[in-house]
Amino acid sequence: MFALIDCNNFYVSCERVFNPKLNNKPVVVLSNNDGCAISRSNEAKALGIPMGAPAFKYEKIFQKNNVQVFSSNFPLYGDMSSRVMSILSKFTPNIEIYSIDEAFLKFEGFENYDLESHCQKIKNMVFKWTGIPISIGIAPTKALAKVANRISKKFPNQTKGVYLINSKEKRIKALKWLNIGDVWGIGFRHAKRLINIRINTAYDFTSLEDSWVRKNMSVVGLRLKKELEGKSVLDLEEVRSPKKAIATTRSFEGTITDYEKIKERISTFAICCAEKLRSQNSNCNSIYVFVRSNKFQKNKTQYRNGILMTTPFSTNSNMIISKYAVKGLKKIFKKDVNYKKAGTIVMGLDSSNNHQLNLFKNEDPKHKCLMKTIDFIQKKEGQSKIKLASQDLRKRWKMKQEKLSPNYTCKVDEIIKVK
Repeated sequence: MFALIDCNNFYVSCERVFNPKLNNKPVVVLSNNDGCAISRSNEAKALGIPMGAPAFKYEKIFQKNNVQVFSSNFPLYGDMSSRVMSILSKFTPNIEIYSIDEAFLKFEGFENYDLESHCQKIKNMVFKWTGIPISIGIAPTKALAKVANRISKKFPNQTKGVYLINSKEKRIKALKWLNIGDVWGIGFRHAKRLINIRINTAYDFTSLEDSWVRKNMSVVGLRLKKELEGKSVLDLEEVRSPKKAIATTRSFEGTITDYEKIKERISTFAICCAEKLRSQNSNCNSIYVFVRSNKFQKNKTQYRNGILMTTPFSTNSNMIISKYAVKGLKKIFKKDVNYKKAGTIVMGLDSSNNHQLNLFKNEDPKHKCLMKTIDFIQKKEGQSKIKLASQDLRKRWKMKQEKLSPNYTCKVDEIIKVK
C-alpha cells in the first residue's frame, strides 16, 4: 500500500506555527518579488482569492478583508519541510520526497496493521512535533493515493484527515467523484481533449481502451490508467537525478533601459547558475540568455528575444559562464526598450567528474581551485562577499520582500523570544 502525505497550505501553515494569531484568519503567501499568491489559507480561498492571483490586482480585497500577506520565506519553509520528512521516515524506510510539502510512503509488510489508525498516529505526531497539519491518502497505487489524499482534504470532518481506498467499491466511488481535470498526471490539454469525447471523470477515463490511451497519451497515460484501475506500475523514486537545466530569472522592480545595468543583471544571474551547478557537481555546455520588455505597457515598444551560446568546453566557472552570457546579451540587446525581465539558463549538463574533454581547448585548471575557494569563503562569510568586476560591487541585489517574516529556525538572531 502507498500513502501520500501532503502538508495543508504548507507555506501558510509554516507562518502560523510561529504566529498563532494568524489561526482562523485569511492568510496569503506571495511568490518571488511579492508577485502572486502561491499559498492561501482556507479562509483566503473562501474569499475567492485564486492560486496565482497577482498581488497588485487583489490589493483592495486584501485590505477590505484584512488578509494577512507575507513574502515567501523559503529558508524557513525548507527547514520545516525537512523536519516533517524526518518524522515520516521514522514510520517506514520506503519514502519518496515528492516536493517540499509532499511525500509518498510505501508500506511493505504491514498486512496485519490497521493502516488508517497507523496513519492517524503519523498525522498526530507530525502536528505535535512541528505544528504542521497534514492530510493522508492511502491506496494500492500512487495515483489512487493521490485521489485518496484529495478526498481526505475535501472532507476533513468525515475523514479526520486520513482516507483509505482498500476496496473496489471505494475505488470506483472515488473515481466517479473526481473530475478528469483534477487527476494527477493529466494536464490541461489532455483534460480538454478528454472532455470533448465525454470523458468527464477519472472513472470515465478507466473505461477507455488501452490502445486509444497509448496512441493519444503515450505510455505515460497508459500507466496512469493502470494505476487508477488498481494495478501498481509506478514505484517510489528514491533518488532524484540532478537537474537537466538550471535557470536564474528575475523580473525587475521597475523597468531598465541602460545596457550596463542589464549586463550587470545577466552577469549576476550567470554566476548564480554557476554556483548551483557546482552544488550538484555538474558542468554545462551551453548558456541561454533572454530579455523581455514589459508586456503590460502597451504604449511602449514591445521586444523579447533570446540566444543560445555554446561554450568551447564543459564548465562551471563563474568567469566563463558570465563571459558567454554577456556575449549573448550583446547580440540580442536593443536600445530604447524598457526591459522588465531577464534571465540565464545553463543547459547541456554533465558530471564535473566525468565529462567530455576538448582536444584543442580546455578550461584553465586554475579555475577549479579558484571556484572551490570562492565557494568556501561564500559559505563561511555569506553570499556576495566575492564578486566579478562585471557585477555591481556596491549593491547587493535582493528580491522584493516587503512582508517577510523572521527566519525563526535558521538564524540565531531571529529565533523566537519568550517573554
